[in-house]
Amino acid sequence: MPEERPGTTRKRANDFCREILPAVSRTFALSIRLLPGDLGASVRCAYLLCRIADTIEDEPELPAPAKASMLDLLSTCFDEPRSIAELVARAGSLTGDAAHLRLARNADLVFETYRDLPQRTRGIVRRWTHEMIAGMRKFVLAYPKGVRIQSLDEYKEYCYYVAGTVGYLLTDLWHEHSSSIGAHRHAILREHCRAFAEALQTVNILKDVVRDAQHENSIYVPEQLLRAHGSAHSSILASEHSIETHAALGALTQIAWRDLDQAKRYLLAIPRRAVPIRLFCALPLLFAYATLRDLTRLPNQLGLSTAKISRKEVKSLTLMTVLAVLSNRAMSRLVERARTKPLVLGF
Repeated sequence: MPEERPGTTRKRANDFCREILPAVSRTFALSIRLLPGDLGASVRCAYLLCRIADTIEDEPELPAPAKASMLDLLSTCFDEPRSIAELVARAGSLTGDAAHLRLARNADLVFETYRDLPQRTRGIVRRWTHEMIAGMRKFVLAYPKGVRIQSLDEYKEYCYYVAGTVGYLLTDLWHEHSSSIGAHRHAILREHCRAFAEALQTVNILKDVVRDAQHENSIYVPEQLLRAHGSAHSSILASEHSIETHAALGALTQIAWRDLDQAKRYLLAIPRRAVPIRLFCALPLLFAYATLRDLTRLPNQLGLSTAKISRKEVKSLTLMTVLAVLSNRAMSRLVERARTKPLVLGF
């Protein structure tokens, strides 16, 4: 029987990761629970490591150089376990959402589960998490007073670092842990995986414009896009520029629709016998389609209020996804329904 490491136990670490997951993401907690064995453990661990990086990036009180230093420290933890204690200690100075703070302050337990992953899996998680952290560090230092995305190219770069990397990470894990996703299918999925992840990111940005600006001091809508329609970062929340701002957000919405359609191709390319993986990908995609649908039904509300699909629709989409998961035709119909009008079954 393997010896337990000093200071913690495998069981405590796994229990913590399972417990904290729904507190930091309800949507992905639901999806991750569908994944079996090592694959589920790998995705759960990777997701929590990414959330720790995100918590550091979003810290409102920490100066940019200190954030960059803490992100560097997070990167070293993958190869230098002695760095983990320092990371945990420094996480004590973070502020903000209680669940995310608890996650960061227990990073040692997350890294405990990371060290228990298979060696090749650790390599995948390390590679793509490092890439994400490096990108976050770049933007933290580029915008020390709060992110202000300037151009569409920079917007795409930012989305790659915080979301596209996750698309590649997941796709490489599918290939590593699913016998039904061989080299050829893996290559096909990699063509669309970046758009899959970035579509979800863009929908989140569109629904959280006000919250990001007011609470995170960050504006991800490109200044270039706003100015092209007569608005600007400085006036994005001003009522007298609401028409111009909504026009710019509408242009960003078209990018989201295009990426969602690429994301649909990604979903349908997953082999039908890989049922847990298809379910994992289908649920957040359908929720994103439904959210963007609701955002665009009331153009004057686009970006100004957080759209949240109803609990009944979440339950209905979840049930219908389980019933449709084995059929690409049925999944396509379900996507189209989520895109055009709410699906609410009688419970």
